[in-house]
Amino acid sequence: MTSLPDPWPAPRAHAPIDAVVSLPGSKSLTNRALVLAALSEGPSTVRRPLHSRDSALMVAALRALGVGLETAGEDGQDWQVTPAPLTRDADVDCGLAGTVMRFVPPVAALSTGTVAFDGDTHMRNRPVGEVLTALRALGVDVEGDALPFTVRGAGSVRGGRVVVDASSSSQFVSALLLAGARFEHGVEVVHDGKPVPSLPHIDMTVAVLRRHGVEVDDSQPNTWRVSPGPVRAVDHLIEPDLSNAAPFLALAAVSGGTMTVRDWPRSTTQAGDALREILSAMGCEVTHDETGLRVTGPAELRGVDLDLHDVGELAPAVAALCALATTPSHLRGIAHIRHHETDRLAALATELGHLGADVEEHDDGLSFRPAPLHGGVFHTYADHRMAHAGVIVGAAVDGVLVEDVATTAKTFPDFAGFWAGLFG
Repeated sequence: MTSLPDPWPAPRAHAPIDAVVSLPGSKSLTNRALVLAALSEGPSTVRRPLHSRDSALMVAALRALGVGLETAGEDGQDWQVTPAPLTRDADVDCGLAGTVMRFVPPVAALSTGTVAFDGDTHMRNRPVGEVLTALRALGVDVEGDALPFTVRGAGSVRGGRVVVDASSSSQFVSALLLAGARFEHGVEVVHDGKPVPSLPHIDMTVAVLRRHGVEVDDSQPNTWRVSPGPVRAVDHLIEPDLSNAAPFLALAAVSGGTMTVRDWPRSTTQAGDALREILSAMGCEVTHDETGLRVTGPAELRGVDLDLHDVGELAPAVAALCALATTPSHLRGIAHIRHHETDRLAALATELGHLGADVEEHDDGLSFRPAPLHGGVFHTYADHRMAHAGVIVGAAVDGVLVEDVATTAKTFPDFAGFWAGLFG
């Protein structure tokens, strides 16, 4: 990737943008597939995975524990995963990857080594204590309640029933479920607290576990039971990252153009699939056929009243569209996005407000009233989704400068170059 100016001048769409794009693989599916491949009975291949900072950190973490991970496929873009005894002491860099910070400690607990976890400065503010407290309750030796922390593995985990408050992140549940089949008594995870956000991500975890032959009972609300037993080795073909589709589909919405995202799955557990209904509600024409998902923007973008509790990762892109809409909007149910790479509610209210948006921050959401926007610097807070919001506004407003647009490499290498290429 070439060096980018910082802040980066976001390209302005002076005419409808029409394009067909193929997107990198899903970060959420890639990292779940890598963890389960590492815990499986034998070798397997993860095909068309995401290659980004988050997935590279997961690969490095599993390698540090002793798992064999080699490139494979004709273009060297697949991962061949060979499980191995987890016997090493290791240092794990979580970077800004929540999936590494939360999914890897239960795997490290199965090792016989001492595994130290740390990450970027911003990452030290993200919650992980519920996972670490749960591991202690299951008999694991854990030192610390936030980054940096250390897991001292004993080669096995007793397992059993554990109660967590997953109201700030569904990843607390997924982390325990992913490794649960390898615990002596499996694991029963009971959520006790406000509603779990981003439930589609737990559904994704359950679906991937079942593909590996793991028995999961999710018939009771707020309770998930994983039976002990082998994790079957299966190959994965990773779907495109549908949440990463948000800025591209939004570009059609704000420019009055047409954007097609290739290979949009007919059935998926990804939260990004909700973009179909959201963009339709905002006045876009949305069609899904054998090519993929096609969105055509309207003459005027309508505001919406939406509960985004289950799809909070879409909130930054949707908020950018709401700031550009011709009627009021209210986004709610997303208090939990205050605990992502940054406090996304506060950051969105601040940065969109600095560009002229009439936006009001609430405890669990944002309200917008139509207002003319203007140029300025849009800060990203080392958050890739904030950068997505910035470039969406920049496509419709002259003079928007996106600070640290390179943070998008977390889930989309060379996003800025790819994005700029759409403007001719």
